[in-house]
Amino acid sequence: MKIGIEAQRIFRKKKHGMDMVALELIRHLQQIESDDEFVVFVKPDEDSACLQESKNVKIVNVKPASYPVWEQILLPAAAKKEGIDLLHCTSNTAPLFMSMPLVLTLHDIIYLEKLNFKEGTTYQKFGNLYRRWNVPAIVGKAKAIITVSEFERQKILAHFKMPESNVHTIYNGVGNHFCKITDKNLLVQAKEKFQLPDKYIFYLGNTDPKKNVSGVIKALSILKAKGILPCKLLMLDIDREFLTHIAGQIGDPSILNEIVFTGYVSNKDLPAIYSQASMFLYPSLRESFGIPMIEAMRCEVPIITSNTSCMPEIAGDAALFVNPFNAGEIADAIVRLYHDTGLQNSLVAKGKIRAEIFSWDKNAMQTIDLYRQVVNSAKS
Repeated sequence: MKIGIEAQRIFRKKKHGMDMVALELIRHLQQIESDDEFVVFVKPDEDSACLQESKNVKIVNVKPASYPVWEQILLPAAAKKEGIDLLHCTSNTAPLFMSMPLVLTLHDIIYLEKLNFKEGTTYQKFGNLYRRWNVPAIVGKAKAIITVSEFERQKILAHFKMPESNVHTIYNGVGNHFCKITDKNLLVQAKEKFQLPDKYIFYLGNTDPKKNVSGVIKALSILKAKGILPCKLLMLDIDREFLTHIAGQIGDPSILNEIVFTGYVSNKDLPAIYSQASMFLYPSLRESFGIPMIEAMRCEVPIITSNTSCMPEIAGDAALFVNPFNAGEIADAIVRLYHDTGLQNSLVAKGKIRAEIFSWDKNAMQTIDLYRQVVNSAKS
């Protein structure tokens, strides 16, 4: 087989969730012994060193353009030129007109749901508008749809009323570098580089309303008002102006003094940050998978997460669950977990076992099996 893989944004310096999923998939497809060829279509950017060509992987740089132009015009033209048997689009959307079968990774359909979320930033508004236009038009054209949890699979099936055989759950994995860091030199380097406090609660989110930043800030404010906030909160790469606005909305501007901001942290630096955290806080309102939970488990950090959407499916028995819409409940869970050593140890032990379920090797093998099914079906 000659498989094309859309990976438009994997060369950008500041990678996020879907970028890392595509990158890890390609890296692990490189390791599979087979006669298959993979052609990876990317937009040139400054981190081209993150993926190298190999005997079974060719990288095709498709010239920069706006997202819609790149995806709808330049990508299908490049794919046709390469003569591929199948195109896998990895980030929810795809070209409407192609000459080869399509496999689509539909991470989630949150942007199609009528949830009580505010719209977010201008960039997020545009992305959601594009997805609302593209996804309903493309799902019926895809020969197979991959999603990342059974929860999301059921959401997709219910929304689009399509046959169950069209949608496949393939769990995400976790990078092999995620593990408990015990090397004191590495821990000290991370502490100095990112100005980490001695003790901190680690929260990983962004300005997307589903990440529930406001709920987290409210929970901190509740604990501060009671004089029982156990330690600082560590946040990565979140705009301080955005947080200042939220703090003003809840009537506690001084709460920002309890937050440590690191700026952007690369994926390779994350294990040392997880490993020094007292706990990992992940009370999202809605997720389709939640890779950071598995990263935290691998780094042996106890987790607080939501009792909604996919989180119970992915975390299993290895997390303390809260109602993410209830800031008081988040606050109570923080205090409980911080002071209950037995609970911490129990969640860490369960997390180490739970994390073994999820691997990029397994993800790549299941994905290539699906490619073969689609290609063989197209030939028959």
